[in-house]
Amino acid sequence: MSESDIDEVAPEAAPKKKRKGWKITVIILTVLLALVIAAAAAIGFFANRAINSMQSFGNPFEEITNRPSVASVESGDKAPVNVLIMGSDSRISAGDPNDWKFGAQRTDALMIIQISGDREHISVMSIPRDSWVEVPGYGMNKINAAFSYGGAPLTIETVEQVTGIRIDHIAVVDFMAFTKLTDIVGGVTLETAEGPQKMGGEAALEYVRERYSLPRGDFDRVRRQQAWMKAVLSQLLTRETLSSPGNIVDITDTMSKNVAIDEDLGINKIISIGTSLSDFNKNNLIFFTAPVTGTGTSDDGQSIVLLDEDKLASVSEAFQQDDVSTFMEENESDFDTLSGRPVD
Repeated sequence: MSESDIDEVAPEAAPKKKRKGWKITVIILTVLLALVIAAAAAIGFFANRAINSMQSFGNPFEEITNRPSVASVESGDKAPVNVLIMGSDSRISAGDPNDWKFGAQRTDALMIIQISGDREHISVMSIPRDSWVEVPGYGMNKINAAFSYGGAPLTIETVEQVTGIRIDHIAVVDFMAFTKLTDIVGGVTLETAEGPQKMGGEAALEYVRERYSLPRGDFDRVRRQQAWMKAVLSQLLTRETLSSPGNIVDITDTMSKNVAIDEDLGINKIISIGTSLSDFNKNNLIFFTAPVTGTGTSDDGQSIVLLDEDKLASVSEAFQQDDVSTFMEENESDFDTLSGRPVD
């Protein structure tokens, strides 16, 4: 079945173009915030309320066979945690995977977040939504079609087969948190072509939506989005933000309304991971994009992104060996990282 067939299944669900791509900016934040906030004992009540209020969509892993091996670790060490973060562009239900309908939803953003075994590093790899890959049972397609064809289980299976990285948990996030999170911290300062500019939620939204004026289109937009994420996280992780009961209530309320998680990622596990991240240094947060060889056109006329399979295999091995931070330090010039070049 081709991409055009999906549109025929549910034409009323086709997303507006201007909404595409920007929801990546809230996805990592809401999940990381859940972990960071859970680590703060003084606000445990609010964290518990928010996490328990998140939607759960069962166990999508039980349907998957032939999975990659678990990351290897030394005896006694903590295992790294890999979370697949997914954003949907569906107007039917951006954040509730229980409302999934065949052909009606697509993942607008896919990211693999690895929390290292020593809990000192968090690595975030964005996978371009137009990556041309084998979707099990449906042949070659854009990777974001997997969710439309088979929901969370097929998305996990596709990502695991493409990357060789075993996914431990999955979260689905919609876009409503974007302006709220930005405004909670009083706006963020982002580097633009005109120099640094402080932006509130609406202005930041327009900034990360932009694509057509950027030299590399979606690739430059991903870099803008990553810069925004880092700026907001830097603000959110300050003593001023985390010591304000009002801010905490707003943040947890935002999370509870915009995040759905697998049933195993419950309050106990999130608090456990969050507590282990209590000394995490925000400077050890790495953003990069899965390596590509360029763009192209599929046989049926779609604009696609071609992944660099050799480089992807190398970074995937680093994920499996719980060594992404060291690998990226040694190979940064081979990857599109947030620190590798200016955002604009």
